[in-house]
Amino acid sequence: MAVAFTFPGQGSQAVGMGKDLADAFPEARKVFEEVDDALGEKLSNLIWEGPEETLTLTANAQPALMAVSLAAIRALEARGFSLKDKVSYVAGHSLGEYSALAAAGFVSVADAARLLRVRGNAMQVAVPAGEGAMAAIIGLEQADVEAACAEAAQSSVCQIANDNGGGQLVISGARAAVELAAKLCTEKGAKRALMLQVSAPFHSALMAPAAEIMREALAGVAKNAPLVPVVSNVSVTPTSDPDEIARRLVEQVTGRVRWRETVEWFGANGVSTLYEVGAGKVLSGLARRINRDVATAAVGTAADVEAALAALA
Repeated sequence: MAVAFTFPGQGSQAVGMGKDLADAFPEARKVFEEVDDALGEKLSNLIWEGPEETLTLTANAQPALMAVSLAAIRALEARGFSLKDKVSYVAGHSLGEYSALAAAGFVSVADAARLLRVRGNAMQVAVPAGEGAMAAIIGLEQADVEAACAEAAQSSVCQIANDNGGGQLVISGARAAVELAAKLCTEKGAKRALMLQVSAPFHSALMAPAAEIMREALAGVAKNAPLVPVVSNVSVTPTSDPDEIARRLVEQVTGRVRWRETVEWFGANGVSTLYEVGAGKVLSGLARRINRDVATAAVGTAADVEAALAALA
């Protein structure tokens, strides 16, 4: 049975993440050094020492999470693991798609770090502070959430940003429209409609300026065919074509993260185990709610690396 590697997105960050890997594997530590050099600052110090509120800033969290994921990959490879030989597909949740692509050799670690810093900054400044919002809608059918978004949007923006599975959808757009849509979802029977503490309305049409910035940034980096196909957030289909991957990364800035469909696609295409590579276990939890027939495992610590090597031998 096939194996897929998945890579976490924003929200999985925690002060101290990856330190265990860096201490145990020189190859993992080198990833953090590469990211520090690429950004011209000691992001590794922020990752391992905090403060948490600075690490959580979008422009920091995105390259930081990628660094931890790639440190785990390099730790595996240092012990003889081959992504090309052992993994059928890679995918990542939002920024995690960049981690997946760096792991598969589509871009270098340094370029991935720089792209994610650009992405984080571009998403942060695309909408003035306070004008956008996101909300998590729990326990309501997707059609009902879409109807609420359409009713609330009128001449504004409100759309589903993340389909995370397990009855959790995240909506994004102009603050007034998102607040109204959340209220409408509650009236339609949602178990919860929770406004999220985020700095911008990610994965909505309001991110169009950031999408254009990413189009230019991606055009300026060397791109290779990935070692294994990446399953895109926006299309839920695998590809190894560098130009198509770049187009999908641009679309992803304003488009929906179709994570439930991604996990379902894995299950329908022979994947028996999903490894979550990097910080936290958010994706593993989502996967278990979406498809209990697919096993999950985390690779975020030195002990996890040893366990994965044994399982994948």
